[in-house]
Amino acid sequence: MLLASVAIILGLPLLLWSADKFVGGAASVARQFGLSPLLIGMLIIGFGTSAPEIIVSVIAALEGSSGIALGNAFGSNIANIALILGITALISPIAVRSEIIRKELPILLGLTFFAAWQLLDANLSKDDAFSLLGLFILLISWSIWTGLRGDKDALAEEFGEELNSKPANLKADTLWLVVGLILLIISSRILVWGAVEIATFFGVSDVVIGLTVIAIGTSLPELASSLVAVKKGEHDMALGNVIGSNMFNTLAVVGIAGVIHPMQVDSSFLYRDTLFMLILSVALFVFCIGLKGPGRLNRLEGGVFLLAYIGYTYYLVTSAFIA
Repeated sequence: MLLASVAIILGLPLLLWSADKFVGGAASVARQFGLSPLLIGMLIIGFGTSAPEIIVSVIAALEGSSGIALGNAFGSNIANIALILGITALISPIAVRSEIIRKELPILLGLTFFAAWQLLDANLSKDDAFSLLGLFILLISWSIWTGLRGDKDALAEEFGEELNSKPANLKADTLWLVVGLILLIISSRILVWGAVEIATFFGVSDVVIGLTVIAIGTSLPELASSLVAVKKGEHDMALGNVIGSNMFNTLAVVGIAGVIHPMQVDSSFLYRDTLFMLILSVALFVFCIGLKGPGRLNRLEGGVFLLAYIGYTYYLVTSAFIA
């Protein structure tokens, strides 16, 4: 138990640090090879912040801990919206100026409903997983097309300012890219082992561990990037990071883990966690789409998200130990 706790305490910071170095190195290298800021932002930064989720879920699936894999993906989606955007909006209301973000919101909502629909039979089969990966390929293709054509969008301007604010060094950035990836894999292995051991010790399901400790931990890069973006007035980047991460989690993280190890899904996961993720996604769409004007996530809505997350997590933890 002590060794497992140390594994999580040490593994999580190493995971977050290595993810930051990996994403930063990848973005800088791509910039030096002439990729547009928007393309780098949508593909490398937007999706790259989900690197902890995908590495952790892949390792968990390879080791047969499918509950951690699925709980991590959906739990991160829940934390991204309710915890991260909730805190961010409380600090500074998020204005939606980018047309790309306005297009991504309904796409995210549709993908979330599709993923939930796949679980209605309490099973994530390989066919289900391959269909998610197929949609992910389409999403990547759309992101590339948008990134090549949308350099005048507000989101492109914010990504450009962010990339240009950092010094570039091809050798150093390439080194951090490689080192970051290696340490991501090592730290993820440590974290998954510790999570499984603690779940076994306390007699709770690995799904609950995935939905709480692992999900919150792997979502910290999105929290950090969103808070920094809002502080700089880059509201679209703050929201874009979360939307991109959630789409990546729903399609790539669940898809790859499902191909490796098809999963049986408990009914409580479907009617509690998946339903909560759907409700949050609908609320995010309604708050941010701006049907009668510019979209905006204000402090009241951010507070509602944060309170909902606190209540959900409290219920999840207490019910797990009572059971």
